[in-house]
Amino acid sequence: MIKDTVFKSFDTPADLEAKLADKIAKQLQDAVDTRGKASLVVSGGSTPLKLFELLSHKLVDWSDVYITLADERWVNADEKDSNERLVREHLLQNRAASGKFRGLKNMFATPEAGCDMTSESLANFPRPFDVVILGMGTDGHTCSWFPCSAELDNALTTKALCVAVNPTTAPYARISLSKDAILNSRQIYLHLVGEPKLTVYHQALENDDVTQMPIRAVLAQRKTPVDVFYSA
Repeated sequence: MIKDTVFKSFDTPADLEAKLADKIAKQLQDAVDTRGKASLVVSGGSTPLKLFELLSHKLVDWSDVYITLADERWVNADEKDSNERLVREHLLQNRAASGKFRGLKNMFATPEAGCDMTSESLANFPRPFDVVILGMGTDGHTCSWFPCSAELDNALTTKALCVAVNPTTAPYARISLSKDAILNSRQIYLHLVGEPKLTVYHQALENDDVTQMPIRAVLAQRKTPVDVFYSA
């Protein structure tokens, strides 16, 4: 049984997003004030879009904030399924337009071929990452650590920054930050919306078998603080 995760429930997604945006903005600005720069790792999908929009208006020294993604589909940045497109359209706007964003996708034909170049492009990011925002699928995956993928063990054990993943239950080849990279952070937030996600979260707490539900690799560890922000 996994017990140490901090769980915070909110009445509405709007309440959650407002509180989380305030916390993240403060942590990023504190990092800039303390160390001169900050780093933010975000996830794609529809769940964080309103959070991105709220963050984009926050009074943060965004020109000193380095931003990247936890994972990405190996598609061009202008395609509808690109996480980078969502970040550019919803986060890198308003005050946050000056943020130093680096996407994970590059010109190589496959994530396997492109991993080294992606790692090089992230080499100047402040680490440990100051804030990491993760989501979770109904199969218990986070980042692109899919229980179905042959690359799961490598994603959870490698010391490399990035890994290529080819899920069999989701479209597109992908590139993902590794477990080692994600846990090399000062704060992780797991952002969940909807009762089905709450059910999966409780299932994930039942044991620490990461092969069945890779989100457990985040929830069961003791290295990095994890706060779960949930709303129905």
